[in-house]
Amino acid sequence: MRVVAFFIALAVSLPLCVAVASTAVWTCSMHPQIKLPAPGKCPICGMALIPLADESSGGGAVVTLSEEARKLAEVAVAPVERKFVEADIRMVGKIAFDETRTAVITARFPGRIDALFVNYTGEKVGKGDHLAEVYSPELLLAQRELLLAIKSAKKKDDKVDSGQPLLRSVLTRLRRWGFPDKQIEGIIQKGVISERLVLYAPIGGVVTEKRAVLGMYFAEQDKLFTIADLSRLWLNLDVYESDLKWLWFGQEVVFEAEAYPSETFKGSIVFISPVLDDATRTVAVRVDVDNQDGRLKPGMFVRAVAKARVAANGRAVADSLKGKWISPMHPEIIKDGPGFCDICGMPLVPAEQLLAGAQDAATATAPLVIPDTAPLLTGKRAVVYVELPGKPGSYEGREVELYGRAGDYYIVKSGLKEGENVVVNGNFKIDSAAQIRGIPSMMAPSPAKQ
Repeated sequence: MRVVAFFIALAVSLPLCVAVASTAVWTCSMHPQIKLPAPGKCPICGMALIPLADESSGGGAVVTLSEEARKLAEVAVAPVERKFVEADIRMVGKIAFDETRTAVITARFPGRIDALFVNYTGEKVGKGDHLAEVYSPELLLAQRELLLAIKSAKKKDDKVDSGQPLLRSVLTRLRRWGFPDKQIEGIIQKGVISERLVLYAPIGGVVTEKRAVLGMYFAEQDKLFTIADLSRLWLNLDVYESDLKWLWFGQEVVFEAEAYPSETFKGSIVFISPVLDDATRTVAVRVDVDNQDGRLKPGMFVRAVAKARVAANGRAVADSLKGKWISPMHPEIIKDGPGFCDICGMPLVPAEQLLAGAQDAATATAPLVIPDTAPLLTGKRAVVYVELPGKPGSYEGREVELYGRAGDYYIVKSGLKEGENVVVNGNFKIDSAAQIRGIPSMMAPSPAKQ
């Protein structure tokens, strides 16, 4: 009813609704393509022509509403401000294994499973725990060669010459097969051949794959077990290409899992794919997540959000990396000063070198922003109505350029100045009045800008 009342009031006061800079051009409110140099009637429908705004000065048409019309339209304005605003980048994804914390136990020689200590997939094991005992004729032969090499390498004083070529060759072979030094020392000291070799877990974690079966024969290179350390996990997210400018290495990501709807978990971005998925138009982003309590499970779906403070150029401000040093190979390694990566040993570099599109907090300036209800968006165009200073009820339609939306605000690229008042409520009704008058509006751009 308010909208109907507004247009009734607008129709009654129509001759007073639009203030124009010149009356040199007259047009028809029903057929805006009609433009004549003098008042009269529309040659198509016979309606009285109305004055068209003069845009020669470069400004947009000015719509002036009476006080009653402004109340009915519920017009509200807000100032153009210069301040930092925060963008929310919302993503969805899935929990996955950390590929750097996965180990595969393969057979390094043919043999047979004589004892099995891991009986099912999902069983937890610690680093150094025994997994199985295997028998192999090649193991027996290698141990005999070891004892013979020890015997031939002994000197008169019963000391072993460790530089003897045959001894070095046998020891190297046994170590490559997985014999621990303790077991080799036992064979040498006792002089007794061990019929079976114990397979030990190289890392602690959960057995995610078990192919070994008691009594089965296996060939060289057969996969027997797969173990994954679940104390740290990966969160694989899909990010729209338009949001990439607001993400960087080391940025904190907060997410929720369906299994724990009232709780939030945190992680940090360690990888941003250099390739865009043509099918989904998204980019893969990986988050490193701590999971010491084991509550998160690979395969869980999650909803995540990252927050970014936006600067004047529409780029994110990397506050969390100010003054930090980061590993170029493993971005999850972040330190307060120079040093070396704990994983690969590479020298750390200043974090500013790896901001991946984000801006250093030290050089960032606050952007011009307007409330998200101010612009009228039509494809590539954005129209804002600006209240003229000292002229209550007079609003100039103006096309502006925007960087994008950040929370409840739009970042202004050009077209507005700090301190100007823009219409944040009732702007669509003002634009409707401009459309009725046949002047440039949201739906009808200025001929100079078409």
